[in-house]
Amino acid sequence: MEEGPYKCVRDVNETVRRVIRMGTRKSQLARIQTDYVAEKLKTLYPDVNLEIVAMSTIGDKILDTALSKIGEKSLFTKELENALERNEVDLVVHSLKDLPTTLPEGFTIGAVLQRESPHDAVVLHPKNDGLTLDSLPNGSVIGTSSLRRAAQLKKRFPHLQFKDIRGNLNTRLKKLDDKEDYAAIILAAAGLKRMGWEARVSQVLGPEDCMYAVGQGALAVEVRSRDSDILEMVSTLHHSETVLRCIAERAFLRHLEGGCSVPVAVHTEVKDSVLSLTGAVYSLDGADSLKETMKASVAHSNQIRVEESIHIQHVGVTAQNVPQCSQAAAEKLGLDLADLLLSRGAMEILTTARKLNDAR
Repeated sequence: MEEGPYKCVRDVNETVRRVIRMGTRKSQLARIQTDYVAEKLKTLYPDVNLEIVAMSTIGDKILDTALSKIGEKSLFTKELENALERNEVDLVVHSLKDLPTTLPEGFTIGAVLQRESPHDAVVLHPKNDGLTLDSLPNGSVIGTSSLRRAAQLKKRFPHLQFKDIRGNLNTRLKKLDDKEDYAAIILAAAGLKRMGWEARVSQVLGPEDCMYAVGQGALAVEVRSRDSDILEMVSTLHHSETVLRCIAERAFLRHLEGGCSVPVAVHTEVKDSVLSLTGAVYSLDGADSLKETMKASVAHSNQIRVEESIHIQHVGVTAQNVPQCSQAAAEKLGLDLADLLLSRGAMEILTTARKLNDAR
């Protein structure tokens, strides 16, 4: 049976149960991530039926072009958001790093789950087992479609060459193993862990080698901002520290007008209620860069009323159970750091990088 925009079913006892339709990409990793969110929701709301609706996105379909060359900000999200707008699904599970920092009107990120490792990982061709990026032979080819990774690693490991590699995790690992085109590939550590492939990780890249992408390692649940009941339901999945780190990162990126077409990297941590954000911008070859760190207190008074922040978004995030003052401080930190880099010439670096990438 159907009731309004929401789907309901009757169980064997004739009890009407609401069905929550969860949109996701079709890749194995996306399904694993969506199943993970579904399990958490099922534990919290056992009376709700969950139905998973999988679909392909632009980024899944165009596999012969580097992501940074396609020129679409919503490569892995647009079709899912279209389904959300048409009420074909009630929520969508994303990798947060795939979500643009400005969402379409009427949508919000209703949950940011606890972050897995945000770092990048090196996966070696089997013949190079035991080596590291430092010890790979001169001229070894490293596969990555990320301008951010390539820019940092070109500067850090000048003896290596870097080449685009596209496809989902399964496809990229197959390209690595089946041929000898690549000595290694660089992938997100979080995705490898979620796939159960930690054994393939030869090296995890710390911030001194390669800072990560905005939102990397975190899962996000996108909903229609008008659906207060769905928003309330998924808000229980928020992880406060991850929310604050990712708000700061997203604010930094949005103020720089960055995306996958320019090399922007971050590193965040929270210690003793102080949020530290390191942000950097790079030329395509990594030779020119700007990198700075700023800190801000995200402590809050116990008197803060959480309900005051229910409908306030920070860089697309609506976090009902995270103090408004802490979210505002995190967003301001991202903006302030972006302003600092802009005052030192970041826009010139990014504009040149974007033009060179377009010309490739």
